[in-house]
Amino acid sequence: MTDTALERRALADRLEKSGVLTTPEWRAAVEAVPRELFLHPGVFLPVEGGRWRPVTAVGSDPAEWAKIVYSDRSLTTQLDGHLTADQVGDLVTGSPTSSSTTPFTVVDMVERLEVEAAHRVLEIGTGTGYSSALMCHRLGEDNVTTVEVDPAVSARADAALETAGFETWTVTGDGLLGHPRRAPYDRVIATCAVRRIPYTWIRQTKPGGIVLATVGGAWGHGTGLARVVVGEDGTAEGRITGRSSFMQARSQAAPPVSGDLSARTAYADTERQAEFPPTLLEEWMPAFLAQLAAPGARFVRAATREGAQLLYLYDPERESFAEFTAAGDAWTVRQGGPVALWDVIERDLTAWRDAGSPDISAVRLHITDRSHTYWIEDNPLLIWQHHVA
Repeated sequence: MTDTALERRALADRLEKSGVLTTPEWRAAVEAVPRELFLHPGVFLPVEGGRWRPVTAVGSDPAEWAKIVYSDRSLTTQLDGHLTADQVGDLVTGSPTSSSTTPFTVVDMVERLEVEAAHRVLEIGTGTGYSSALMCHRLGEDNVTTVEVDPAVSARADAALETAGFETWTVTGDGLLGHPRRAPYDRVIATCAVRRIPYTWIRQTKPGGIVLATVGGAWGHGTGLARVVVGEDGTAEGRITGRSSFMQARSQAAPPVSGDLSARTAYADTERQAEFPPTLLEEWMPAFLAQLAAPGARFVRAATREGAQLLYLYDPERESFAEFTAAGDAWTVRQGGPVALWDVIERDLTAWRDAGSPDISAVRLHITDRSHTYWIEDNPLLIWQHHVA
């Protein structure tokens, strides 16, 4: 195997210069753990047309492979829940289901955990195992438990961790349940996105402990990194620290909207001009707010046979919809079902705009065993409570 010590040191330098890497202990971990061990058998690189080019570690030029491994980007390692780069020899299509997150994101998250020596950490979403290895180096392998729902992904991560010299507690199963055998933990970190933080994670964290997870809906954007501290009373409170993007936890991933939406939206209760363009929901903070306001809604893009753009909000559980059509710079919205989705979202977008359009980091969060409450301070109109079924 090619020695990548220089690449690891260069990566640490970039992370430090960016302000993400701030502690000597984490720098030592970045310099010590070879990321390439956690990318076997290979990766998929995106190309035009929504396709993927497989690149395998074996057979690639060592210098080119090292350049890919230590690039500042996430690297897809699995498509459609089963396909790896060594199984194909040409361009393929598919949806990413496992990846090695960009080192900038990984290191930023572990730094935010504020770990101390001998802390026990539960990681939800082993993935390739690279972040697990960093934590094993920092805390010792006996203090790291990592959970992965996909047995094939877990097996590859275990092999990579063993090659790197670590034997941690790796659990294959439902990542939302955690691993109660070694609870309570001082820290819980999720390397997947969830629509809400499961209360089981709060229950398995010591009072004063930190839970760090990406929260939001199932849109693929408009999600935020939540950092909450667990209290003596079993609740947790904190804030959204900034934007964050991860693949959805499989047990919380919403299935794609299927069927003919035009048929489901044929009969509307109301029709009017939208006060905001629905394209605003393609921006990060408005999308986050929309998913707080209407957590069951899905944002769907489509087109007519003539090529005209159509946008939908559709809530399959409530059988409610909002359909948008463009007419020049204006948009018309048709709504139907028991919930007027765009009315709800538009009301909150108006309140957010009137409050000065605060960033996602202004959002606070409180978690109990019965509900999640989000709010923006000093704005009584900007509060959302999601009850846990």
